[in-house]
Amino acid sequence: MADTTSNDAFVEFDRVQKSYDGENLVVKDLNLSMPKGEFLTMLGPSGSGKTTCLMMLAGFETATHGDIRLDGKSINDIPPHKRGIGMVFQNYALFPHMTVAENLSFPLEVRKIGKSDREDKIKTALDRVQMGSFAGRRPAQLSGGQQQRIALARALVFEPELVLMDEPLGALDKQLRETLQFEITNLAHELGITVVYVTHDQTEALTMSDRVAVFDDGRIQQLAPPDKLYEEPENSFVAQFIGENNTLEGVVKEIKGGYAVVELDGGALIDAKPINVSKAGERTRVSIRPERVEYNKERLSPDAHTLKAEVLEFIYMGDIFRTRLRVAGKDDFVIKTRNAPDQVRLKPGQQIDIGWLPDDCRALDA
Repeated sequence: MADTTSNDAFVEFDRVQKSYDGENLVVKDLNLSMPKGEFLTMLGPSGSGKTTCLMMLAGFETATHGDIRLDGKSINDIPPHKRGIGMVFQNYALFPHMTVAENLSFPLEVRKIGKSDREDKIKTALDRVQMGSFAGRRPAQLSGGQQQRIALARALVFEPELVLMDEPLGALDKQLRETLQFEITNLAHELGITVVYVTHDQTEALTMSDRVAVFDDGRIQQLAPPDKLYEEPENSFVAQFIGENNTLEGVVKEIKGGYAVVELDGGALIDAKPINVSKAGERTRVSIRPERVEYNKERLSPDAHTLKAEVLEFIYMGDIFRTRLRVAGKDDFVIKTRNAPDQVRLKPGQQIDIGWLPDDCRALDA
């Protein structure tokens, strides 16, 4: 993994490790740096270490080894309330016995901010999340979406430079989630705050972030902007975890001119870009996105290797057609095509040839 730290870092993890029992590392040698104003998402399956990293940054967990710095200063020994970090949790964590205004006033009182200043800041924060008229209500009188907006306002009320969000939209329905994703991203950019966001929802990560750190097994597998992560995964885990992906197993026959010819286990040959394979004879798992597979011969170069495919299922999804094929002995190979006026609807039982541009197919670790 390339070193991801730099000198102009606002948030920095330097060789950070975390163990709860002294033996097993939940976070293994984490190096990460973020500039001011970045929206960074930590994405990964449950138990991958992403929430632990967030909790160490917030001060609710301590690092077993290494250094965490904020604006150049080590914060390992600074208690949470003195770090000046805003937090938003999935369960809102609002005080049920307090009104909305009192909930927002609490972090300001802790920071010894005077009454008239407090009132101004509360009004501004509530207006930012379109909740200005709800100051006198209690959390129980609000919907889930309204409570999450209040939790967001409370995290922003003391004007922190860094806001941490742990699965903040996990409890909301799809439509509301999408609205709030858009609002949170806009607000972050508008206010110029730095955000570290934790989620296991890859669509959320791709649509909201400047960069995404994909976690697995306590390590960052890849850290990149969303388009790079999706189109140029560096290993099989990232390719499988981000978006839909087709994989085929085989052996590298040769590497020449920057491309690999891979012999699939069924004997067919395909072209791929060698990402983490380097010589003939190595086993590989090739990865190709469903929307990059072509069955229209005119779009492929005449010398492209193609594969025989049998159509198993055609699914109409409105904006796209999703077709499941049997390819090289696998029944779960999917292609996606745009619902265009001239688009062909494939039928189960049809035999077709498929291929792709070598740059779109990646030969990854087996």
